[in-house]
Amino acid sequence: MTNENQHLFQIAVIALAGCVAAAPAEDVIPIVAQSQEGPNPDGSYKWSYESGNGIKAQEEGHLENAGQENEAMNAQGSFSYPSDDGQQISLTYIANEEGFQPQGAHLPTTPEIPPLIQKALDWIAAHPSKEDQNQTKKKNNHHQK
Repeated sequence: MTNENQHLFQIAVIALAGCVAAAPAEDVIPIVAQSQEGPNPDGSYKWSYESGNGIKAQEEGHLENAGQENEAMNAQGSFSYPSDDGQQISLTYIANEEGFQPQGAHLPTTPEIPPLIQKALDWIAAHPSKEDQNQTKKKNNHHQK
């Protein structure tokens, strides 16, 4: 997670907190636990909270390859909350130079490729067309020069 993304995330959390704070008094949901460490001089941080309505969240992050061209923020965390029907929804994530990578049982998954389609794709890969072969030869000749 880049510093810019981290700042955007923090702004979103603050905005959400502002919306909660602006709610009428009868809708106030207490924070029952909260901790924050950092941001530290090395770029690391850690925070967590739990609200009275069952929402829990935590994240920790650190800077990798500090001062180098491939410097990147690396964060991992989780959050959970009760759904409207009472089920517990949980999500864990990693955010790094490869993007935001969430995992949770409630998230949709890519369906498997049907066997006949996979067989056709395998055959196409094993038997490239003349046009594909010519393009491959041009690329290989270009790289050899």
